[in-house]
Amino acid sequence: MLATLAMLISLSAATPVAAGLGGGEVDVKLVLAVDTSRSMDQEEVRIQREGYVEALRHREFIDAVTGGLNGRIAISYFEWAGYVVPDSVIDWHMIETEQDAIGFADKLAQRPITTQRRTSISTAIAQGAAMIVSSPYSGRRQVIDVSGDGTNNSGNPVAQTRDKAVAAGIIINGLALMLRPSGAPGGLDNYYADCVIGGPGSFVLPVYKIEDFAIAVRRKLVLEVSGLTPPVVVGRVADQPKTDCMIGERQWQDMFDR
Repeated sequence: MLATLAMLISLSAATPVAAGLGGGEVDVKLVLAVDTSRSMDQEEVRIQREGYVEALRHREFIDAVTGGLNGRIAISYFEWAGYVVPDSVIDWHMIETEQDAIGFADKLAQRPITTQRRTSISTAIAQGAAMIVSSPYSGRRQVIDVSGDGTNNSGNPVAQTRDKAVAAGIIINGLALMLRPSGAPGGLDNYYADCVIGGPGSFVLPVYKIEDFAIAVRRKLVLEVSGLTPPVVVGRVADQPKTDCMIGERQWQDMFDR
């Protein structure tokens, strides 16, 4: 276990820093890892950001937090593309009251919006795991919440990084933004199901229209805080082959080989 945790920290693209806000027991340690790669235009990135802000301020999310065993969670946030954007990191905050949730959402709303090249889901998972390991809080559950619109085409292999995080006791859930073709045969939701998510009760929710993003984020946050799983995750045909988790890396390499 210690070797696995050390490996995850070494794979992280940015150094996690504990917030120094004390710590304590929480129902869940939740990292929000949000894709801001240039496969999304500025309008989509803006709506995505607003979706998270709206979800964090929503009464349904706050009720889920206060309704837990401890009635509080620890939450952090960062944005990623080919690497983790250092200025995007909002380190650990305890959410225990409505004002706590609004305060965290306000910090997020004030961040400048930028986009970057490439898509490294593996880097996002490694960063999220490193932040969880260095967190000052003790959580009954540890969750990395990854939202993205493409396959892993940079950094370490995503499935191997996912497996290391799961071995360390971390749950990874996904929000697959299926606004346009992703290059994943069978759909990005199946790619996330086979290559990205993992751990007990892990799930992926697909988003087909950007205007549905805010509702999807809120639903996912409520499920994660409550420790629940949606009734239907991804509808998979029984004999459908599993996704090639290296598809993104191969597609990217093919572009340079031509």
